[in-house]
Amino acid sequence: MRRNVQIRMTWAGIGLSLILTGYSVQLVYIQIIKHHEFTALAAQKHSIRQILYARRGLILDANREILATNLPLKTVVADGSLIKDAHALARCAAPLLSIPVEELLSRLKTERKYVVVKRKFPEDQARVLMKELRKTSLRGLSFEQELQRVYPNGELLSQVLGFLDHSGRGVQGLEASMAAYLDGKNGFRLIERDRSGREIVIYRGQEHLPRNGINIQLTIDANLQTIVEKEVDTAYHELKAAYVSSVMIRPQTGEVLAMANRPTFDPNNVGAAAPNQLRNYAVMDMIEPGSTFKIVTTSGALNERLVRPKSAIFCENGTFHYGGTILKDHKAYECLSVHDTLVKSSNIGVAKLAFLLGNQRLYQYIRRFGFGDKTGIELPSEVSGIVHPPYRWSKISITRIPIGYEVAVTPLQLAVAMSAIANEGRLIAPHIVKALLDEEGKPVSTISSRFVRQVISPETAKAIRDALTEVVSQKGTAVQARVDGFEVAGKTGTAQKVDYRGGYHKGRYVASFAGFLPKRDPQFVCLVVVDDAKVPPSMAYGGLISAPIFSRIAERAARYMDLSPFPIKVPPIVSPQKEAGKPSSVR
Repeated sequence: MRRNVQIRMTWAGIGLSLILTGYSVQLVYIQIIKHHEFTALAAQKHSIRQILYARRGLILDANREILATNLPLKTVVADGSLIKDAHALARCAAPLLSIPVEELLSRLKTERKYVVVKRKFPEDQARVLMKELRKTSLRGLSFEQELQRVYPNGELLSQVLGFLDHSGRGVQGLEASMAAYLDGKNGFRLIERDRSGREIVIYRGQEHLPRNGINIQLTIDANLQTIVEKEVDTAYHELKAAYVSSVMIRPQTGEVLAMANRPTFDPNNVGAAAPNQLRNYAVMDMIEPGSTFKIVTTSGALNERLVRPKSAIFCENGTFHYGGTILKDHKAYECLSVHDTLVKSSNIGVAKLAFLLGNQRLYQYIRRFGFGDKTGIELPSEVSGIVHPPYRWSKISITRIPIGYEVAVTPLQLAVAMSAIANEGRLIAPHIVKALLDEEGKPVSTISSRFVRQVISPETAKAIRDALTEVVSQKGTAVQARVDGFEVAGKTGTAQKVDYRGGYHKGRYVASFAGFLPKRDPQFVCLVVVDDAKVPPSMAYGGLISAPIFSRIAERAARYMDLSPFPIKVPPIVSPQKEAGKPSSVR
């Protein structure tokens, strides 16, 4: 009997030990293994989750002038558990918050611990409100830090910068395309407050600090941008154009120094802008380039050594019958050299150079200059343009494409192609971001120039530059593009405006001029495009509309860049007897 009692006591002890062991294991599991999970759960039930806003990265110009920054503001938050007299609190705070008393009262009558009362509340007004609350000993309102995106220069560079929507997401421009760098990551803090609304620091819960965005430094020079924008704005209003666009590039590096469009908008007040004001025409719009495109065909024929600059081309006395249609020049030329074909902008002469190249080689040179492909610039919504392969060409395409019809290009592509001429035939990809900077301004990453390809030989590029220099003279089509003291090289373009319902608009034109200076050491290439200027058809030429705008921009830019003018030497007249050799003829 006694032995049975001992056995029962032993089993009871074992059972009790197992029960206590189970409790111990459970306590270890809760206190150690699940500690963080239950701590977080408790914090969620008894704490307020306060957002710690990240600072969005700044956007700076090449000289680190601020183009986009952040304005510190406050978010006004109500804690219903602390509000003892909602009516008194509403009467006190409503005037300063600019909210009707009854509307504010409806928000304050709550048991919730976190109710957003007002966002984007100015800091100076928040200080006044805090002072009033302390005077009256009213509790229940607190203030959290937030930031508002601000563009100090208003309309300057607006389509390039873009803007933020109501949720803080980048829309258009660099705000969208560089969002992965500019966006910070908000943090949070779980906090408890005492009966007076003050935080109990020793009970502070989980905390994740915010990660601020990276600053972006652009290649844009705000001073050059201002010069370009002022001239573009003046031209837009004087000519009553559909739009005016201008791009300035450093040809050796591909750095975009300025990019301006009109119409434009103020990114601080996006709601007042029409859709066409938001459009960055330099990368989003396609035009038939007209005669500026003649540099491609002429470069190809010279580069393939099918002709020399002095080779003569029979220009049919101004009227060329081909493929059942007529191609005309603006003047009746009998013969022109290849050099003068560009100077005089002969449609017929360039078409005959295209015959020598043939469809396939002409197409290859168009693509080698970058047309038909996106440039890859760090901007959203860039279009690639339209360049049809030869199997889609009509019989007369070989006479129309060389003079800038049946193709569609962006203003940026045209500026990049001219940069290749200025840069000894080397095509450099354009870029508008110079470096990524940390919060102390130290470079995290720098953007280097990207060489794409050697489009034409340096010798060919020089021959084209020589011809383009005479374009900007009394002999050429762009005498109004001259800049005193500098040799300017460039090409005009005039194309009838495409009607997207089919055909062309009668009496409506796209006028352009692409040029660079100084000729021997180009410091910038500048393109000006004017779409549908309200002028008589006899005045709607690139040499009369766009060239003068280029001249004004280039003159002011040369002064700002401190470029040294030099006397331009007039070449001596050489008698025909002293010319070496007789030029070949292309008919």
